[in-house]
Amino acid sequence: MTQSQRCNRKRTHSPLIALFFLVFIVCSILYNELSIQRIHQDSHHDHQEAPVRYIQPNLFDRKSEVLDRFSKCNATREYSGWKIGWADPRVKSGRRRVGSERCDVFSGKWVFDNASYPLYNESQCPYMSDQLACHKHGRSDVRYQYWRWQPHNCNLKRWNATEMWEKLRGKRLMFVGDSLNRGQWISMLCLLQSVIPENKRSITPNAQLTIFRAEEYNATVEFLWAPLLVESNSDDPVNHRLDERIICPDSVLKHSSQWEQADILVFNSYLWWRQGPVKLLWSSEENGVCEELDGLGAMELAMSAWADWVASKLNPLKKRVFFVTMSPTHLWSREWQPGSEGNCYNEKIPIDLEGYWGSGSDLPTMRMVDKVLSKLGSKVTVLNITQLSEYRKDGHPSIYRKFWETLKPQQLSNPPSYSDCIHWCLPGVPDVSGVQIAYGITADVGVSGRFQLLVLLLSYNSGY
Repeated sequence: MTQSQRCNRKRTHSPLIALFFLVFIVCSILYNELSIQRIHQDSHHDHQEAPVRYIQPNLFDRKSEVLDRFSKCNATREYSGWKIGWADPRVKSGRRRVGSERCDVFSGKWVFDNASYPLYNESQCPYMSDQLACHKHGRSDVRYQYWRWQPHNCNLKRWNATEMWEKLRGKRLMFVGDSLNRGQWISMLCLLQSVIPENKRSITPNAQLTIFRAEEYNATVEFLWAPLLVESNSDDPVNHRLDERIICPDSVLKHSSQWEQADILVFNSYLWWRQGPVKLLWSSEENGVCEELDGLGAMELAMSAWADWVASKLNPLKKRVFFVTMSPTHLWSREWQPGSEGNCYNEKIPIDLEGYWGSGSDLPTMRMVDKVLSKLGSKVTVLNITQLSEYRKDGHPSIYRKFWETLKPQQLSNPPSYSDCIHWCLPGVPDVSGVQIAYGITADVGVSGRFQLLVLLLSYNSGY
């Protein structure tokens, strides 16, 4: 074989060998890519959360198995992940247009005014609660009664009880919620009762539903005890201090059967959800097996069940619904006076730092409530009392109220240890909301209130 033939043979095999290696490399790359994709998919599948499961609320009326203070869970299991599914195509999330002249009554400051305040006298209101009558129970400094809420860019109309009764003629105004909303109801009674002759008014005994009647106006102002909005084992208006909180998270039917005939409804709910985990007993559960969930998660379920009722049952042309935002507490004085170790005890003036925010108002809860209310659009008017109440560290009963349990000597020697920094003295902070409710029935403060609620959420968003 000649040299030329050997060279030609080598040149013939070289391209075949190169092609073989090229095919091998390409196949290896494709194989590796497919293997990586398969591993990624398997890993993603392993870590992918289970799809959210929804339950339609307010379907089962548990009349035969109503929860009461003696109810117990037969067993407790982990939270199943069920969410409340509610939707109403008639409800639009968009907000109504607000004119530039509209008054935002929730943005302002407290002004000392001993000329026109208080709006009523504590001792002259026959419906005053011993839990809220601070002067009666020994508070000598009564400056808390003389602070007037002044919006920044407008003035609130002077309270007129007769005008308010005319708005209520032939109607039922009902407050629904916990002891803070009961205080709001008592405030309204004290604001209204003075123009009704004694023989033309009456009130039912204290019960889950308490009714004040004004005969000549054919009107009622009522309070329904429903601290968690949904059915619960804490629905007794007196005996509700229980170690285990149980709710039916998917049903407001027990309470809505009483509130559905009212013309104007004022709801609240907040503090009862901040007392630890909550037991969930779904309406369809037949064996008494509960699930356990943190307070915020349980509140969102209850709020959603309530919102389902509002969305599906409420005609905004016939009924008005208000929702009162969270009422702040003042349990730690170090928040407004760094270095101190007290609470609201012995506080005599409001906080003068505009925009002050304490830990007694929970922002995650506020965001959740805003998310639910935003879906209801114009069906709900928001009374955003949170920021204006934040300033009033001086407005709580502290030690100046009736306590239902006998105080121990150790407590008596340390007043901050038993001070009530949750509720509000009357006359006082709740009267502002009463004026706002009256204003809102005709002037519609709802949009301004929602805007203010969103502004608060946005301004504090960076901190959470």
